[in-house]
Amino acid sequence: MIEKKYEFSGILRFNHWIRVVTMLVLVVTGFYIANPFLTPYVSGEPTNFMNALWRAWHIIFGFILIASTMVKSYLFIFDRHSRNERMSFFDFINPKVWIQQIKYYMLIGVHPEGRGIYNPLQFIAYFTIFVTLFVISITGLILHMHVYHDGFGGLIFDLLRPLEVWMGGLAVVREIHHITMWIFLLFIPIHIYMAVFNSVYGKTGAMDAIFSGYTWHKKKKKKK
Repeated sequence: MIEKKYEFSGILRFNHWIRVVTMLVLVVTGFYIANPFLTPYVSGEPTNFMNALWRAWHIIFGFILIASTMVKSYLFIFDRHSRNERMSFFDFINPKVWIQQIKYYMLIGVHPEGRGIYNPLQFIAYFTIFVTLFVISITGLILHMHVYHDGFGGLIFDLLRPLEVWMGGLAVVREIHHITMWIFLLFIPIHIYMAVFNSVYGKTGAMDAIFSGYTWHKKKKKKK
């Protein structure tokens, strides 16, 4: 018998798609800022601030990404519906689950019934992505404060300036910011492939869960 299991709450799903949209916008606008690939439209005005417009959208969506990352971090630690995500840590440190998961990916075993919703490899991948999110957010704020010296940029300058020096200077910060973008670009196709693989091969509706919140599992028989 098959039963459905509620794994992702509405706020988790909404936060996920916010990150998807913001990452897409940030990648496109980031590429343009680094290497403008469009010719400004012809205008009778003496100036055309096309680069400034792209930078403005990059900044807006950058702060949206920072906010969504903070919300996700809070939910992971405190949200009642995120308990299944927290329980994945115990699967991560369980050698038996590791062996079962590797056999599953080699198509010689079944998917392990873990305590959480992420298998060990997923847990590592998502943990790495969130570390990367924090790195790209911090480096983005450092770059921001060197362009906008008043307001929020001036407020965080004294706080993040020592970190900038520790990283090796503004040029290095810019490179780290760029490299972390490529980590996301490499992660996204792998993430989509594995989600589809688990959904089709595992037949649990893992791909659908990010839309509906539910996955499907064989109901465990109660021991007499």
